[in-house]
Amino acid sequence: MRAVRTALASLRRAATSLGALDRVRVGVLAAGVLCVVTGLLPAADARASLTRVAPMLLFLFAVIVLAELTKEAGVFDALAERTARAGRGSYAALFLLVVAFASVTTLFLNLDTTAVLITPVMLALAARAGIAPLPLAMATVWLANTASLLLPVSNLTNLLAADRVGLETPAFAARMWAPQLAVLAVTMVLLWVFFWRRGERGADRYTPPGPAAPRDRVLFWATAAACLLFIGAILLGVHTGVQLGLAATGAALIAVAAFAVRNRSALRPALIPWQLLVFVTGLFLVVPTLERFGLDAAMRALVGTGDDAAGALRAAFAGAGLSNVLNNLPAYVAGESAVPPANRDQLLALLIGTNVGPVITPWGSLATLLWFEWCRRWDLRVPLRRFVLTGAVLAVAGTLAAVLALLAT
Repeated sequence: MRAVRTALASLRRAATSLGALDRVRVGVLAAGVLCVVTGLLPAADARASLTRVAPMLLFLFAVIVLAELTKEAGVFDALAERTARAGRGSYAALFLLVVAFASVTTLFLNLDTTAVLITPVMLALAARAGIAPLPLAMATVWLANTASLLLPVSNLTNLLAADRVGLETPAFAARMWAPQLAVLAVTMVLLWVFFWRRGERGADRYTPPGPAAPRDRVLFWATAAACLLFIGAILLGVHTGVQLGLAATGAALIAVAAFAVRNRSALRPALIPWQLLVFVTGLFLVVPTLERFGLDAAMRALVGTGDDAAGALRAAFAGAGLSNVLNNLPAYVAGESAVPPANRDQLLALLIGTNVGPVITPWGSLATLLWFEWCRRWDLRVPLRRFVLTGAVLAVAGTLAAVLALLAT
């Protein structure tokens, strides 16, 4: 009995130490397990769903470990220092550098790479330059989502959509360049108004930091090389879930091996991103259950069958709304099955909604989840009410601008 009481007391202490988002994540996993236990989701369907998500879980685990060790080695501090010095104390110049940095990374690598690799650079930049971290962090998470329209590689949903409509990379870019420019313009305006203007950032200028040598050059260059190998694998065409997982694992193993030799104390259990693993696992049990009980039919009713302007807008905002309720990947998959095969504009509008729209809730996209994980690890408190309200403005204005640009071209 004493052992049981001790275990229960430990569970209570763990539960009280969890933040609001952690409780949501654990609750989603508990709901998913309950779906399987009660038979609402057959065991065979649960296995199939978890098999499908396994490469994503491997990617999440490996890429967080890689990024955390890269941070520990000082690579992000070095990148942050160079970015801050390039801005020469001007917030306007820094704003343009940050927008360009995050946008290019998202366009040519993918939004998850931006969330994993650029977020810690921005947070390190804030610490090194002594400026407010929230404007830099919000630029990263918003652009990780809204800058992901132009190329198939920019987002996993783009790969699905490009295959559905039969567009190779040049043709896809030719169709999506106008929506991408439109939503980037909206994102920049709203970032400046909500987070970067003088009244929000709290200073006229910032002081660029001086150069700082890494504590351990071997760890610095080993982890930097691991990150470059990961980015190089993406540039060479590693885009599927399995390939990304293996590429991230290989890079993470290089970093782990370097730390095992040079600084073994950094290899601690806190490196494991259990919050993300718990949430994604639960999500891929809950969503198939919802699909069995009417999600597909509900999505067909929301999206409709019109391929005119009204149908495109309807599909885009249905996708955006469902992305913030569930997650953008299952939202796109559910919406795609509801769009008639001939309705190419409606399908691309749905894609816009599921790419641009998931900026309201923390679980709207995997990139947003990864971003919140980094904010937690850097002890950055993100005001949820402000995050939701400003994200809602961006989701509506950005989705509308991008769909109108799509229809105009």
